[in-house]
Amino acid sequence: MNESDLTLAEEFAALDAGEPTLAVRGPELDAEAPVLDADLDAPDPETPDLETPDPETPAPETPTDELAFDVADLPGGALAALEAVLMVVDEPIPAVQLASVLALPIPTVDRLLAELDAEYRGADGGRPRGFELRRAGAGWRIYSAPPYAAVVGRFVLDGQTARLTQAALETLAVIAYRQPVTRGQVSAVRGVNVDGVVRTLTSRGLVAEIGVEPSSGAVLYGTTGYFLERMGLGSLDEMPPLAPYLPDFDAFEGVDDASGVNT
Repeated sequence: MNESDLTLAEEFAALDAGEPTLAVRGPELDAEAPVLDADLDAPDPETPDLETPDPETPAPETPTDELAFDVADLPGGALAALEAVLMVVDEPIPAVQLASVLALPIPTVDRLLAELDAEYRGADGGRPRGFELRRAGAGWRIYSAPPYAAVVGRFVLDGQTARLTQAALETLAVIAYRQPVTRGQVSAVRGVNVDGVVRTLTSRGLVAEIGVEPSSGAVLYGTTGYFLERMGLGSLDEMPPLAPYLPDFDAFEGVDDASGVNT
């Protein structure tokens, strides 16, 4: 009996004894490895153990963005909170957005809007206000009441027709004819500090920041479309030929660097 016959005999003997074996053979290897029950029951490592979801188990709730407080607990309650938001909006705001901001149902917001509207009109015997809550497009906004249009118009026109000081007119002329220009360059032309005057012209909407001087980092100013509208001009080319009488800004090169401040 050769060696291979001996091995087969041993395997048959092991099977008769009730001990399963696994023969492992190779070109130069003839060995036996025992087969364990644990190996037979072990899951395939390449197959993930997936749990079948229970259809009766409810899905986890998605957290919602809620206010850290209840608007009803604020002074004046939800009605005052709604009024506060309406006072700061710069365009009509939809009821849906108001409901989201206040964390209130849309029907509740609609009811509160109706209450404010009636209160401002003096519908419940109260004093009529100088403003009203008005629906504009798809949103709501507070406007001045129509009966006071003449008073409001007079106030607005007085603000627009207020005369500029001589210093403001001179500064505006330098900016208009030499734009883009820095405050330091304007100060060099006029011989005085023009920071306050430029702020006034900016608040009036006549000049605006239009860039930055690359060499010094100073802010450059120029006139606006409102300036042309107030002057009755279609473009800057229609301005009177005053520029030849102004000094060349090449003479003031480095004035912003010398000041050490971005103007």
